[in-house]
Amino acid sequence: MTMTRLAVPAITALALLAGQAQATDLTQMTDDERAAFRIEVREYLMDHPEVILEAVTLLEQRQAEAAEQADLDLVQANHDAIFNDGYSWVGGNPEGDITLVEFMDYRCGYCRKAVPEIDTLLKQDGNIRLIVKEFPILGEASVISSRFAIATRMVAGNDAYAEVHDALMSMQGDVSEVVLRRMAEGLGLDAEAILAEMNSDAVNDELSRNHMLAQRLKISGTPTFVLEDEMLRGYLPAAQMARIVAEKRQDG
Repeated sequence: MTMTRLAVPAITALALLAGQAQATDLTQMTDDERAAFRIEVREYLMDHPEVILEAVTLLEQRQAEAAEQADLDLVQANHDAIFNDGYSWVGGNPEGDITLVEFMDYRCGYCRKAVPEIDTLLKQDGNIRLIVKEFPILGEASVISSRFAIATRMVAGNDAYAEVHDALMSMQGDVSEVVLRRMAEGLGLDAEAILAEMNSDAVNDELSRNHMLAQRLKISGTPTFVLEDEMLRGYLPAAQMARIVAEKRQDG
């Protein structure tokens, strides 16, 4: 951040005051000296209240930079679990030069809102690899939906998962066995096999691993995206994601 002309003398003055205090050592000041110093600082801030705003702005910038670096470190530390777990559904261009990972919940309104944005991004850019992480956090209906989607992939494969994923994302109303059975049958899938798989150890293990990964990444909401080395917490329109993709390619 470039400091304003006002900020430079203001900060300099505060530094001088701090230097004066350091030279004297606040712990060694008498009560009268400490009181006088406090009055001097207060009078300066009252004369130049904009300094407080500048200090807050600088603090917020430093906090944002620290949070960004912390996210970079988290992604690096969990790289294989994020990008190469061996079970999550992979779409888009599996050989793409950029990878976008989404932690999603079928009952999440913003996840649903993100569906056309992701579709647009993938259609406009044919070189993006998409990974979907089932991360149900909005109640029992979310968990049931994710169990059904994962079981579908295990029983019927990736293409069937993609169809079920889209159907669950657009589904209105409550989730029940009857509704899921009808959905599977409508897609020409083996409903009995999928329903039987929903509470299997394999499905339990995948959900558990996704939740533990999200916990390590400090993810508490959906959608959350990992775009290469960067975490994007929350909904983003396709145009904004496309700009970030372009930056990643340029930096790479």
